[in-house]
Amino acid sequence: MYKENDLLQIAKRENNNKRNYLVINKLQGKHIPVEPSQALGMFKELAMLLKKAYTNEKILFIGFAETATAIGAAVSSYFNAFYIQTTREDIPGADYLFFSEEHSHATEQRLVKNGLDRIIPGINHIIFIEDEVTTGNTILNIIKILKTEYPYINKYSVASLVNGMSEEHLQVYKNKGIELYYLLKTDNSKYTGIAARFAGNGEYILPDVSGNTTTNVTYYNANNYIDARIVVNTTVYNRHINKLCQYVIGKNFWSGKKNILVAGTEEFMYPALCIGQLFEQKGKNVKSHSTTRSPVVVSSEKEYPLHVRYELKSLYNDERTTFLYDIGKYDCVIIVTDAMYTGKKGINTLINALSTKNKEIYVIRWC
Repeated sequence: MYKENDLLQIAKRENNNKRNYLVINKLQGKHIPVEPSQALGMFKELAMLLKKAYTNEKILFIGFAETATAIGAAVSSYFNAFYIQTTREDIPGADYLFFSEEHSHATEQRLVKNGLDRIIPGINHIIFIEDEVTTGNTILNIIKILKTEYPYINKYSVASLVNGMSEEHLQVYKNKGIELYYLLKTDNSKYTGIAARFAGNGEYILPDVSGNTTTNVTYYNANNYIDARIVVNTTVYNRHINKLCQYVIGKNFWSGKKNILVAGTEEFMYPALCIGQLFEQKGKNVKSHSTTRSPVVVSSEKEYPLHVRYELKSLYNDERTTFLYDIGKYDCVIIVTDAMYTGKKGINTLINALSTKNKEIYVIRWC
């Protein structure tokens, strides 16, 4: 099992009075570059906890945007089950269930109803997948809504990589009969003080929206897209992911490259990790992390997790600010995205940020 010092580092949230710290998981593949096999291996361990507990139940897995979308997709893939991620994106033609994530920088969360009404009558258990649970209030918010919408479902559980709930919050869950599973239990009471110690004097790089990069950029459009923001059968979803992986491998631009970055975008993390793991299996040195809405303070201290922040425009909406942290130097970079938006500012800022260290970039658009 995992130890706290091996897995976690504490960062400082920017301008967030509700909670000044952010728990950074070094193996998750979101903020910090990590070998994809390490992230997916950790997600598998969480899945195995649930496999031991539940065998024949009809489960719907719900992964929370944006940081737990890959965890949810990976965990649900070990079950013959349905999966959906929450989202903050606008899905064409979608009806939503709305709920709030009170401590977040972007509090509104949504669950797409389309498809849920069809499969919910066959579900007897909903399992929420998170990276880290601190109070559990967000999950209680959505359970309240789901119980109103689907009153015949009476079993709910939560599985997270890390659980930092206090005894008071744990007792609330116990009283409600909501079971909790996790890989690591933490005492979060010390994190506010830890975050406050850091100077926040890292390097902050503003977005460059110009399209004047001298970097070699190649674009590909992959077919067979399936969107986990709308409920999916996990077997079908992974079949489509495998087709995407084979499509990227088949392009052969990676031949002769040793060090590769596979970067995801915001809620779209899981395919990047899957593609990266396949490159690892072919003997490459691979790292993966993703752009994020999270405005995290960067600082120069060696023990601080993030040191350089690249501010970006979102590929999904160039009026929205996103970030990428601690870009490294690689033989080639592969951006994997499902952003359908055709505006240039988002992709330009991401390419220009990556170009500060890299001269060969491939953009795989799956949508």
